[in-house]
Amino acid sequence: MKTYLVTGGAGFIGSHFIRHMLGVFGEDISIYNVDALTYAGNLANLEAVKNHPHYHFVKQNINSPELEDLFKSHTFDAVVHFAAESHVDRSIIDSLPFIDTNVRGTQRLLDFARKYNVKRFCHISTDEVYGSLGDTGSFTENTPLAPNSPYSASKAGADLLVRAAFETYQFPVNIVRCSNNYGPNQFPEKLIPLMITNAFEGKPLPVYGKGRNIRDWIYVTDFCSAIQTVLEKGIPGEIYNVGGDSEKTNIDVVKMILEKVGDTNSEIQYVKDRLGHDFRYAIDYRKIHQELGWSPQVSFEEGLERTVTWYKSNAKWWQDIKSGVYMAYYEKQYGTR
Repeated sequence: MKTYLVTGGAGFIGSHFIRHMLGVFGEDISIYNVDALTYAGNLANLEAVKNHPHYHFVKQNINSPELEDLFKSHTFDAVVHFAAESHVDRSIIDSLPFIDTNVRGTQRLLDFARKYNVKRFCHISTDEVYGSLGDTGSFTENTPLAPNSPYSASKAGADLLVRAAFETYQFPVNIVRCSNNYGPNQFPEKLIPLMITNAFEGKPLPVYGKGRNIRDWIYVTDFCSAIQTVLEKGIPGEIYNVGGDSEKTNIDVVKMILEKVGDTNSEIQYVKDRLGHDFRYAIDYRKIHQELGWSPQVSFEEGLERTVTWYKSNAKWWQDIKSGVYMAYYEKQYGTR
């Protein structure tokens, strides 16, 4: 049986990854989910597996020295590191939490993982570390890092620390850089869930600038299968880009959402553009496809349909988040968030 430590597993992608791995391996895997339960962490995302005999939740900040106790008491085959502050707008307002979690927290994890001989460290990064593209071209693994926001700069810093762990100590790491994920359970401050939930509520749909910024979208379960592929087949020290073959302008995504939601009183509202807003991201994922055999399976049309349907069927989940009810529950259960 393999034992994995997953950080940030109560968040959007981390919770999908945990459910994915337990679904694939069942009794042949044990997963320890370390999450600080900040605003983006929600144990409701893991309701389906909370009683699984091989799933274990540990409320802990990755910067806590007490995290070492977990490494002392368990032998981990892999650390899969999702935990991060990830919202660009929040980083523009206050960057220090991003430095603390994304940079300092990543180094602490690397130190513990090396000290206790973890066999693989998989760091989940983002295409935003590459900066912005023009009208043509795609990011490859060799594209120079050129982050343009405090968030992406903190993730680039974490990437460099992970790289240094391999180059200095030959510690078996991988970096996975992915395009924009979407799907069920995504925190409703991100573009797609915000537009969906606002449309259901009849609220305005705020779109930055003229909505011409372009993103490459990937359905979250496709990304989870890519991470699994890297854990099983990835070459230590290598970086793998993961994309979804779904470049869309933000305004086109919003219009597709309106079409799928149907009758709503919501209207598109153009708002002042974000500071340092990257124009376009696009991922070249030929390396993971050619070397490891991975490719995305869910088209954007199908994935968006699934996502809108899920938010329609799970209104209490996102209503509790938007109202703040979920935070009060965790404060009662676990103390101050």
